[in-house]
Amino acid sequence: MRPPWIRGVWAYIAQIRLDELKTTFQNKIAIEPHFVAVFGNAREKLESRWRDRGGLKGYSNHIQEVAQKFNHITIHPDIWAEVVPLSSTSCHLFLHAIQLLEIKGIVPASEQVFEKATWRCREQFFSQLANIADRQVQFAIAEELGLPIAAIQAQIGSGEAYAQLSKDFDLVKEHTVSVSPTLIFNEGRQRLNGNVGYRVIEANIRELLHNPPGEQSWC
Repeated sequence: MRPPWIRGVWAYIAQIRLDELKTTFQNKIAIEPHFVAVFGNAREKLESRWRDRGGLKGYSNHIQEVAQKFNHITIHPDIWAEVVPLSSTSCHLFLHAIQLLEIKGIVPASEQVFEKATWRCREQFFSQLANIADRQVQFAIAEELGLPIAAIQAQIGSGEAYAQLSKDFDLVKEHTVSVSPTLIFNEGRQRLNGNVGYRVIEANIRELLHNPPGEQSWC
């Protein structure tokens, strides 16, 4: 299974499906997450696109309506209205720095700190209105998870975390990702776009696992 492209409230909603996939298939699949900079310039984008639909408050109401359909997430009533992080890119860079700590063995991969930090950033923003674009807020999350701040700063300062983020930008172009979340399978030959239910995702994976390499399914 190739990367799920993750952003915004739909990534928050879809995480439970990815967790279930890992529980169901365990070591039979590998999930590689990448970030999409849909909210790279968040305030300006939302104010422009929602100008005639109530502005930021209108977008907040829209997110509330979406969230009401899913009882496994918590959304703050003032989401996107009271606190508007300026850019998701700052958070993505921070998370890639944490991912590098795992890759380099600075923290044990078994602790899954990248995954935990990613979820914590979403949870902090959507349920507690934390400004996750703020580096100090990010470092507070890192401290909560017991991560070494100096080592995170080193990954950012060296430019290595930027290089990882740049790979995401390149992959978005290569795979023409425009919908969130997007799940890509089978070396890019199959994909599921948007809010796709768990059973549909599971069925696609089972079909790929069932067929021998190189065999194409007729169904």
